[in-house]
Amino acid sequence: MSNNQLEQLSQNFEQFETSLNGSKGSIHDTRKEAISSFLKSGFPTSKNEEYKYTDLSKLVGKKVDFSQRRKGSELDHEKVSDRIVEGLDAYELTFVNGHFQVELSNLPELDGVRVSGFREALINYEQTLDDHFSKYASFEKDELVALNTGFSEDGSFIHIKKGQRLDKPVVLNYINDVHENQTQNYPRNLVVAEESSELTIIEIYHDLGEDTSFTNEVTEIVIAENAKLDHYKLQLNNDKAFYTGTTQVSQATSSTFTSYTFTTGGAVIRNNLNVDQEGEGCETNMYGLYLVDGSAHVDNHTTVDHKKPNSYSNELYKGILRDKARGVFNGKIYVRSEAQKTNAFQSNKNILLSDTSVVNTKPQLEIWADDVKCSHGCTTGQIDEEALFYMQARGLSKESARALLLYAFATEVLENVRVENIKVFLEKTISKHLYR
Repeated sequence: MSNNQLEQLSQNFEQFETSLNGSKGSIHDTRKEAISSFLKSGFPTSKNEEYKYTDLSKLVGKKVDFSQRRKGSELDHEKVSDRIVEGLDAYELTFVNGHFQVELSNLPELDGVRVSGFREALINYEQTLDDHFSKYASFEKDELVALNTGFSEDGSFIHIKKGQRLDKPVVLNYINDVHENQTQNYPRNLVVAEESSELTIIEIYHDLGEDTSFTNEVTEIVIAENAKLDHYKLQLNNDKAFYTGTTQVSQATSSTFTSYTFTTGGAVIRNNLNVDQEGEGCETNMYGLYLVDGSAHVDNHTTVDHKKPNSYSNELYKGILRDKARGVFNGKIYVRSEAQKTNAFQSNKNILLSDTSVVNTKPQLEIWADDVKCSHGCTTGQIDEEALFYMQARGLSKESARALLLYAFATEVLENVRVENIKVFLEKTISKHLYR
């Protein structure tokens, strides 16, 4: 990343500070520390082992114009309604170019549930934000988290009280309006699920228009004892979208966290998913599916840290790549010495549909306990020609046979989706992608 680009980001932060009208406090102090940390290093390069195959300094630095500040947009409900998952009954927070749009949103009005934009939460729920903001996702350890923390202004705040179960999912609908020029967004989400509560969150990212967008997002999720939380991320961007995101999860005793990440678009996508099992008897499930073509680059980095006994984690990521697309998977499982009786499983499987598509995969286990059951593995290959011939011999065209085999490959991930309308939406999206 050039010195000129870093200077532009520094100037953007100065303008951002001015817009806060002298706002002070611990959160803004954290912002200043974070942006200072980022400006010292810039975007991570391939010299950083965690970004060996995704040099963001080159990929983002060459395409994103940081002299442009994020712009506002006037979209009405009619212009965005065709992007909503058909038939999904949910509460919704809509963001356009990173700004919360209350008039395009549908917020719950329920006792024991607090849902708002992040900016409003800074005023109405300041103590809760002080207790949790930047306490889990460390900007000292990751430049992307530092950049987001510095510019954190808007996003979502979700707090569900003890014993509450939200009756519908909460959708975070992130829209980039890039009809006229580029946009930059820094969404910050904080989710707090108290003891024995249940919640489903669905993040959807997409673009309206053909220009470039840059989204740098951080979500911190705190799951208390016996609480259950399902988290979906649907990345449906155009082929000029750059997305970097970190989801940082802290699980307490006997809690359950399930993650679903689906990627069907974007120029460069980097997903960091880190789960800390802080209590005994935790359960973590992580599912991912990426279907990319053209010159798209998708990088999924995951970490599960087992710190206490009798916990479980299961991870399955699958990829289908064609043309010059590139995929990266790096999954780490840590089992600490105290975490006896841990069961941990990890699998990454990929199909390459062209000689020019590439996957770099690296599943890892680091175990300090001796009474555990752990496994990991990866596969990368092409479509089974014998299976393809078998289906063609029974009357299917080669195109239909290929699509059916690929769909069956993807189904192992889809069958774990618990929100029916999301499952149907993904089935249609995947079928459309496979028949291109």
